[in-house]
Amino acid sequence: MPNKVVVHYLDGNVERGYTTDFQPNKEIFHLIVEDNGEKSLPVKIINLKAVFFVKNLKGLNKTRVKAKKSFEEIKDKKSIGRKVKVEFTDGEVLFGLTLGYSANRRGFFFTPIDSESNNERIFAIINAVKDITFYE
Repeated sequence: MPNKVVVHYLDGNVERGYTTDFQPNKEIFHLIVEDNGEKSLPVKIINLKAVFFVKNLKGLNKTRVKAKKSFEEIKDKKSIGRKVKVEFTDGEVLFGLTLGYSANRRGFFFTPIDSESNNERIFAIINAVKDITFYE
């Protein structure tokens, strides 16, 4: 089953499409984009900031103001995973939960805490992360 993804490159470019072969331990995966028909683009992980696995390729609500939710807002909810604040080298800051962070890997998955976000999960590339903070 294809995954809907938004690919953010280190240079600021963004591509939207589908993938069926993304694996965190592989150097390359393929992004299927609609550009006057479907075409498959090879994507090198080393060139990326992150891969956002999304609910909708067009976004959910264009008028919604992006929330920078913190963990205080979810303290009464059950959550699985380690609480993490991720700051990317481009200044973007996201809060989420991760089950498999390791500094020795190419990247890590985390789930945003913002339930209204279009993002279902994010694969952050370690080289594009400026700072990572863990919370109890």
